Amino acid sequence: MLAVDCCIFGFDGENLKILLIKRNFEPEQGKWSLMGGFLRADEDLDAGAQRILGELTGLKNVYMEQLYTFGNVKRDPVERTVSICFFALINIHDHDQELAKSQNGYWFTLAKVPPLIFDHKEIVDKALAQIRYKAALHPIGFELLPERFTIPQLQNLYDAIYGFTLDRRNFRRKILSTNLLIDTGEKNENSSTKKAVMYKLDQEKYEKQFNAFHYFMSMK
Repeated sequence: MLAVDCCIFGFDGENLKILLIKRNFEPEQGKWSLMGGFLRADEDLDAGAQRILGELTGLKNVYMEQLYTFGNVKRDPVERTVSICFFALINIHDHDQELAKSQNGYWFTLAKVPPLIFDHKEIVDKALAQIRYKAALHPIGFELLPERFTIPQLQNLYDAIYGFTLDRRNFRRKILSTNLLIDTGEKNENSSTKKAVMYKLDQEKYEKQFNAFHYFMSMK
């Protein structure tokens, strides 16, 4: 059997989260898992991953990347199943919350992920490691943000991805040096301190430079 599993990550402004489902079917009914399903006979692999994402979130055309193929003989106790896994980065405020709930889908912070079935914990760990690696080199973090954001909000995201606080001055300098941000001329009225400048992503430059190595993520 050939399956597709999706690690769906979102950011709520403070925490990086993952969308999990509580299974209402066997095997492992009542336990937590990633969203997944079997690939249809007439379905391309990427189309299958997009279908599964859409069934849980209602979203289309979001950032999704093939991660790894998991094929341990005993990974599924019922029958031999090979799973091709993807991870997706979404704006958590854009997804269809009621649709997710209808599928028993719930968001968890990474620190509070419950025990998962089969090898799904290994899949999540591998997806998170890949996100951390790519986020240091490519601007994939913007996929998790709303259309307008401040640099402190952007840093909150990267702090959440890496699990520690980055140097604010270095982070700001490196982010601005990418020339990917457009100053909207607006201020964040909800800021508790002085009003921060609101930026938006230069979509044209983002698409052209996506695969360039920016090294804009300061690790010190």
